[in-house]
Amino acid sequence: MRSRKWLAILSAGLMIGAFVTVAPAKKPRSIAGGQWGGPHIQMQVANGSATIEYDCATGTISGPLRIDSRGRFSLLGKHVREHGGPIRMGEDRSGVPARYTGWTDGKTMKLTVTLVNTKADLGTFELTHGSAGRVFKCR
Repeated sequence: MRSRKWLAILSAGLMIGAFVTVAPAKKPRSIAGGQWGGPHIQMQVANGSATIEYDCATGTISGPLRIDSRGRFSLLGKHVREHGGPIRMGEDRSGVPARYTGWTDGKTMKLTVTLVNTKADLGTFELTHGSAGRVFKCR
C-alpha cells in the first residue's frame, strides 16, 4: 500500500514537471572572436576586447564586446593617430576616447568610429569575420 502512495506521488510530480518549462539562461551575445577585416581595416577580437588597425591609426576596445538582440553595439575605446616616420621623443601615444558603433550578424560587420571629445566621424568600415583586411600604413 505504501509503495502505491509513493508511486502515485512520483507520477504526479513527473506529470507536473512535464508541464513546467524553465527558460534556459540567456547568455549575453558578444562580437565573435577572431580576425575581422575589410578595406582599410583589420580587427582582432580576443578575450573580450579588440585591437584595431586602420590606415594611419590604431584603436582598442576594452570589453565586454556585447551586442543586443538585433546585433547592434556601441562600445567605448581609444583611438591613436599615426604618422609617417619615427615616433618622436615625448610623443603622446595614449590616444583619445573613441566610440565604436555598428552592427554585426556574426559574419559581417558595419563599424563606425567617432571621436568622443570632438564628435569627429572617422569613417564607417565594412568587415568580414575571418578576413585579414587590407591596411595601408603611413610611411
